[in-house]
Amino acid sequence: MATINIRPVRTRADREMFIRFLWKIYEGNPYWVPPLLMDRRKLIDKRKNPFYQHADAEFFLAEQEGEMVGRVAAIVNHNHNKEHNENIGFFGFFECINDQPVADALLGAARAYLRGKGVSEMRGPANPSVNDEYGLLVDGFDRSPTILMTYNPPYYVTLLERYGFTKAKDLYAYLLSQDTVCSERLERANNIVKQRNRLSFRSIDMKNFKRDVAIIKQLYSAAWAKNWGAVPMTDAEVDAMAKDLRPIVVPDLVIFVEVQGRPIGFALTLPDINVALKHNKKGRLIPGLLQLLLHKKEINLARIVVLGVLPEYLNTGAAGVLFYETATRARKLGYQYGEAGWVLEDNVRMVKAAEALNGTITKRYRIYALPI
Repeated sequence: MATINIRPVRTRADREMFIRFLWKIYEGNPYWVPPLLMDRRKLIDKRKNPFYQHADAEFFLAEQEGEMVGRVAAIVNHNHNKEHNENIGFFGFFECINDQPVADALLGAARAYLRGKGVSEMRGPANPSVNDEYGLLVDGFDRSPTILMTYNPPYYVTLLERYGFTKAKDLYAYLLSQDTVCSERLERANNIVKQRNRLSFRSIDMKNFKRDVAIIKQLYSAAWAKNWGAVPMTDAEVDAMAKDLRPIVVPDLVIFVEVQGRPIGFALTLPDINVALKHNKKGRLIPGLLQLLLHKKEINLARIVVLGVLPEYLNTGAAGVLFYETATRARKLGYQYGEAGWVLEDNVRMVKAAEALNGTITKRYRIYALPI
């Protein structure tokens, strides 16, 4: 068997190899959406991505007979460990040819790095965190990923499980259709909840974008604090994400729910620009923008990225009403379909809300864990 060489990413050329390896694995796959190269560069840049201000990370390349055959990252997210009182590390950005020895060598390198950091468990994939692309696709390979969701070949499941990983948690993606989402009974039920709790809704104000982003920061930290694996984003992380997403935001799909003028929750829904970017085969910016313009009318799906309310309103039904409000606004804007994802498999309230809107699980993602 040819020697497998694992080495850390050190140079600009290494980083380009790390990013462009995606094309070796996926080129020709009808479901894959090529990412924008500039976005991938920023994602792994320890100087430009504020995530790395509170995390340690090492990126690895695998080579065999002078050819690149895989990549992986090892990550210690100190904010995660502080938030959850854990001592774990993560692996992410895993891509590999269908070869178990190569996968074992890559995952072994990540494990050794994390062992050197003194952590007790390796979890993932996280690319690089729960607030980015998260989880391994384990069901739904015949559908393209929506915006900010992952995609991978089916054989990755085998590579990870043969290495020793076991399931930590599954994440669901629900598909919603305007043909089945609404009913008179559901409309009446939502109106009752709105009136009982004096709920009102407003769209994000693009003229006061910074103000509303600051409100989102506060709500996100408070509303998701108890969710499994959730880590509050730092101010710098929220600002960076807001800057990146602002050009594609549809104001009526970024919704605040309020009680007597006080924001108690929000929903962030984005048009699935992957429908257009799928045509941008090389991942370059200018052709990508052109494809977005050319194929914008084909975007008939929106993804609910984040939706939640403050803990004291969890039992009021406010989250379900916010879910319904998002669906009705999307219908008025002409979106035929919606994806609600990801949703933790044991998040009973959100699972019930998705089922109430006749959502069906079309994709399933998994977070794996392995003792160090």
